[in-house]
Amino acid sequence: MRRLLCLALLACTAPALAAEPVTLHCERLFDARAGRMLGAHTITVEDGRIRTVQPGRIAPADGGRAIDLSGRSCLPGWTDLHVHLGSQSGPQSYSEGFRLDPVDYALRAVGYAGKTLRAGFTSVRDLGGEVAPHLRDAINQGLVEGPRIFAAGKSIATTGGHADPTNGWNSMLSHLVGPPGPTEGVINSVDDARQAVRQRYKDGSDVIKITATGGVLSYARSGDAPQFTLDEIRAVVETAKDYGYTVAAHAHGEEGMKRAVVAGVTSIEHGTHMSDEVMRLMKRHGTWYVPTIYAGRFVADKAKEPGYFPEIVRPKAAAIGARIQQTAGRAWEAGVKIAFGTDQGVGPHGDNAREFIYMVEAGIPAAYALQAATIHAATVLGVDDQGVLEAGKRADIIALPGDPVADINAVLGVDFVMKDGRVYAQP
Repeated sequence: MRRLLCLALLACTAPALAAEPVTLHCERLFDARAGRMLGAHTITVEDGRIRTVQPGRIAPADGGRAIDLSGRSCLPGWTDLHVHLGSQSGPQSYSEGFRLDPVDYALRAVGYAGKTLRAGFTSVRDLGGEVAPHLRDAINQGLVEGPRIFAAGKSIATTGGHADPTNGWNSMLSHLVGPPGPTEGVINSVDDARQAVRQRYKDGSDVIKITATGGVLSYARSGDAPQFTLDEIRAVVETAKDYGYTVAAHAHGEEGMKRAVVAGVTSIEHGTHMSDEVMRLMKRHGTWYVPTIYAGRFVADKAKEPGYFPEIVRPKAAAIGARIQQTAGRAWEAGVKIAFGTDQGVGPHGDNAREFIYMVEAGIPAAYALQAATIHAATVLGVDDQGVLEAGKRADIIALPGDPVADINAVLGVDFVMKDGRVYAQP
């Protein structure tokens, strides 16, 4: 199976890394640490790293080449902390799981990854999908183009919970296959929880994702009921720490969020029914919030279309999806730490930047929204070599016409993308 996936992923090749130094002339530069837009700056890049960042327009060194980004703002490459590159929702999504092979999903993922990168997202955290670790490796080897991937692999769920892969199966099929266990990412005890994390380590995951409550798109009735005990989540978090993993918790309902925060997860994803009490807990524990407003709005809109979702899903999509943007605004006002994520794979890949616009509509300042996808996202990932435009950091640089701090709609116009010093798009 892995060999087939590798063959599928060999469909594209990435651009070659330029040997000579590159000088970028930016009309504006976003200071992600301070959250403000600066004037003209010159950035020099060599061997995949930023060498210098200097104010003004400075001529390139001998033998180097210059890229003129006049009229454009340069920003650190964005990070989307919640994507699913192996899929994209549609009216046929539920039946495709029975008709498509892993190779089909791998080939689709290559295209989705390319769209995501060219939209300005040089890194993503893929929170659930068996294709993602293989796609990550192919991108790292330069076989295909795409963002840097921090992959969760299979999400960890409980029996019948969101991310139980057998939800919706008929009794005959379930009997033939048997109940899924920790290897398949389904747990029902503290020991199971530890085994599931260790299996993710064995599978090569970079991060752990649990589904602490029901979900919108799973083939099950509840979208917000808690689905882990506190002890089970604690076992996940403690075992994850043994392997240097952070833990992201999908959660819509209040009780599931409380348990996840108290147990020590790094981030709450979606957070639809987040109460004032949950917000206070998150501030006390230093928990990050990744709202995924895009996904909420997308499913709420699609719930109005007969046949797009199964009937068991439509009520959840209508009720839960519409609330996420409001919750994000309340969380911002309350002082909860917010990082950027879309849950793309629910909505169309490549349209990730629209989340910035939805964040600003919710009352979050544009500069903070941009920080959420740069320096804040790097903090959530636990890395210190990206998210800012500074000497020594990765040369993940994007540019777009206009000033997104003054007009957030400018985020939709990315026309220059560099990742690790490679240029993938240029005006």
